[in-house]
Amino acid sequence: MAISKYLESRKNIAGSACGLLGLVLTFTGVAGPYWPVVVAGLYGAGALIAPPERPPLPDFPTPSAQLDELREDFGKLGDYLLEVDLPRAAKHQETDLMLVLAALLEPGWVAEALAQDPEAVHTLSRVVRQDLPEAVDSFVRTRWWTRMTPGAEPPERHLERQLAILQEEAERLAAALRETEARRQESHTRYLEDRSK
Repeated sequence: MAISKYLESRKNIAGSACGLLGLVLTFTGVAGPYWPVVVAGLYGAGALIAPPERPPLPDFPTPSAQLDELREDFGKLGDYLLEVDLPRAAKHQETDLMLVLAALLEPGWVAEALAQDPEAVHTLSRVVRQDLPEAVDSFVRTRWWTRMTPGAEPPERHLERQLAILQEEAERLAAALRETEARRQESHTRYLEDRSK
């Protein structure tokens, strides 16, 4: 396998081309009696000057594939949140946030627009896979401990602030996508206007 790999390598191809040049020099009489040294030397020189082999790039998932995986994780997050008993205000915030996230992850043109922005995919992934589950889980754990320490700041306040921040982040993401589409529409209008002149 290593031999066949070398035979197809850039070094062998460049060396062989230079070695053929050495044979041409031999048949034209330029190399003289030293033709084996000339052919071998030219092959070696060609192999040395050839660019090194470049390993193939890793096959990372595309943003569209990442969104497919993220949709599955979003479903798992929804199942998890159904099991958690949240206070009424936090439950409303969580429901509103999940509606925005569901709209962003819905297959179709929104997801296609989202897939064009890897940073947006990363932000959405972080909210679904890390920030929202951590906010809810830390609330559940802290709520248990506050029973032992009455008078402490209620964990509901932190959860509500965290959900509000995540809601703002999701809405900024949606607004950025809406703005991108609006710019695209304006650009197409200008193109059509310029074309009709």
